[in-house]
Parts: sequence; C-alpha cells; structure tokens
Amino acid sequence: MTGLGKTCAAALAAFFVAESASFAVQPGSIDVDVELVLAVDISYSVDEEEARRQREGYVAALASEDVIRSIQGGPLGRIAVTYVEWADRGFQRAAADWTVIGSEEDALAFASRVAAAPLERGHYTAIGAAIADAVERLETNDYNAPRLIIDISGDGPQNQGLPLEQARAMADQAQVVVNGLPVISSGNGRWVRPVEVNLDDYFRENVITGPGAFVLPARTEDEFREAILRKLIIEIAGALPSHGEVDPLYGTAAGRAP
Repeated sequence: MTGLGKTCAAALAAFFVAESASFAVQPGSIDVDVELVLAVDISYSVDEEEARRQREGYVAALASEDVIRSIQGGPLGRIAVTYVEWADRGFQRAAADWTVIGSEEDALAFASRVAAAPLERGHYTAIGAAIADAVERLETNDYNAPRLIIDISGDGPQNQGLPLEQARAMADQAQVVVNGLPVISSGNGRWVRPVEVNLDDYFRENVITGPGAFVLPARTEDEFREAILRKLIIEIAGALPSHGEVDPLYGTAAGRAP
C-alpha cells in the first residue's frame, strides 16, 4: 500500500472509531448530583431477621416520596446508586447495579431489583474490603458527580480483611465520603463471639471518613427504617444530621474529616 493509501486507510479507521465512540457511553460522561454506594453487611453476625429488616428498610426508603423529592431537588435532579451486599474480604456483590434515579418510576424499579435479588450470606465482617470495593465501583463507573458517598451499615466490628486505616486512606485519596449506619443488635450471630464494643464509637473512630462524615445508629426495627430514610435524604441533599438525630453521647453530628 502506498503512503497515501495508508494515510487514507488510517483516516477512515479513525473515522469509524470516532463514530462508534459517539454511540457508546464513556466513563464519566453521565452527570449526576451524587454517586452513592449502599454497602450493606450480610455476614453471619447479621441474623436472618436483621438481614431482612435491612433490605426492607432500604427498599422502603428508596421508594419513598421524601427520597424522590430530595433527588429531584438537586441541580440535575438525578443520582447514580448501586446496592452492594458484603461480608468476607472476597464477598462483595451488587444486588442492584449502577442505576440513574431521577423519577419515581426509576426509584421504584431500582427498589424492586433490590427486593428481588437472592440473599446470599458470608461468614466474616470485612468492613475495609467493603470500603475498598465501593471506592473502586465509584472510580470505574460511567458517572460523574461532585459528591461521592459510601453508605455502609454493619452490626459489628471488623474481624477480617484489609485494615480499616488503609481502606479509609483509599477513600480519602479518591475524595469519597464514608458514612456509617451501625445496627445495634440485642443478640449475636451464630458465627461470632460476643464483642464488648460501643459500636457507635467504633464506627465513628474506625469506619467513617471525609468532610462531614457522620454516624447514624439504629437500635430497633422502627428506628432502623427511620435511620435509613433520614440518612439517604441527608446524603442526597448534602446536609448533616440534626442534633437530635445522633447519639447524645457525642452532642454533634459525630462527624469526622480526614
């Protein structure tokens, strides 16, 4: 092939590549107000009743009018969200993958996918691995937002996996805020020994990170549902909990900056 022929062929190839790319979704090409990972503990320290309550609480919150109004009240009126269940250091599974929610129909469809997903369980509580997995999901998705948030729930301290200090450093590096929802259980799962720990304190000191990060604990079923709902609204709106919504032990939003 002559030099001119090679030039024409290269230009034609470049044209077709550019045309194909114009029809493909490129990373970071979809603007949203918030990218949110809902990271939910389903290790065996969470008994079946707690696992059911967690999922039902998130499904109800995601489909609520208050959450939908909060989403639509943003500058763009839409967020990107994924629902990830986690346990062992190698167990992080998206029960509902990345989805843009900008309407009631979007929210109800996403909530339905979460509700219909099979419930799988893992043995251990690898919070650090869950945070690292969530950071990777935020960095490799097809969305672009000014606020990146991991909303992590759990009913016990870490007992396996990546050290939490390293996981929080990864989140700080990626400018990701990690908020915590400790589930205060009255019993112990069949795979864990009793642990003498103030879980609110543990999450505040070892799990959450980023500007305005906060802990919002839940102790009863009703409180759990309310905590999930309120937490989602706060995160979507970019606000902070009120004084009465946090553990009175702290007297503040129990926040932590890196």
